[in-house]
Amino acid sequence: MTDIKDPENTIIMDTTQGKVVIELHSDLAPKHVARIKELTREGAYDGVVFHRVIDGFMAQTGDVKFGKSTGADFNPSRAGMGGSDRPDLEAEFSNLNHARGTCSMARAQNPNSANSQFFICFDDAAFLNRQYTVWGQVVSGMDNVDKIKRGEPVPDPDKIVSMKVAADAE
Repeated sequence: MTDIKDPENTIIMDTTQGKVVIELHSDLAPKHVARIKELTREGAYDGVVFHRVIDGFMAQTGDVKFGKSTGADFNPSRAGMGGSDRPDLEAEFSNLNHARGTCSMARAQNPNSANSQFFICFDDAAFLNRQYTVWGQVVSGMDNVDKIKRGEPVPDPDKIVSMKVAADAE
């Protein structure tokens, strides 16, 4: 495991494929980082499936409404269509490249429609630069992200077992 420099701005995500550590870019995307941490601290991401996973591109998760396998509204055929009960966020675009391990917010066509869903890039995806809000970077466990089952939708999807802010982890 990598040394955690800033526990308050680091996420530890346990997936069905193993642990992933993400450093947060609170300086570049403060509102998005605050939302990720808020939902993480509520346990909203625990049990959420990776509903859209495209080889060579990205793994998408974070639908806390329809994608939460333990939730009342869980619906695999609707996973990816929901979000949290909070308002959508205004875009916080930066000049960071969507490189391997980049964590960025998913959204609808409207740039200001990000809510709870996010994706992790498998490879460089520079065509997304300045169009999606980058909020973090995988610093360890990218090999576990690489193992996530592919599909659109994913049959028998992998999921986030638990997600914690490192400062709160035992």
